[in-house]
Amino acid sequence: MIIIQVADSPRPIGHYSHAIVSNGYVFTSGILPIRIKTSEKLPVDAAIEEQIAAVFDNLKQILEEAGSSLEKVVKTTIYIADGEHWGIVNQLYAGLFGSHRPARSIIPVKELHFGYKIELEAVAEL
Repeated sequence: MIIIQVADSPRPIGHYSHAIVSNGYVFTSGILPIRIKTSEKLPVDAAIEEQIAAVFDNLKQILEEAGSSLEKVVKTTIYIADGEHWGIVNQLYAGLFGSHRPARSIIPVKELHFGYKIELEAVAEL
């Protein structure tokens, strides 16, 4: 097992790693719209589009640090704080993954940490 910490980024405040590599897979922790390199928190009232862009930017950095990429993602779980965001999340997700279609769950929840609108976790092959 290998612990993944994005280079030149602050350590997570909580008791977790950005990701773990095990048995040929990368397992990410939940990714919020907090810039991984600087710990800059997007405003909680930032548009869902901006929050998704930040989450996917973080995901790309984590996967690259682990030796993987978006094209190797096999499963995502997306938590959204409002079911009304499903359509825009689906549209932007499709644009970010292109023709690649990982297995996916989108789960509406009452609220997310810090009041954000989206959190994502992923599993990818190396």
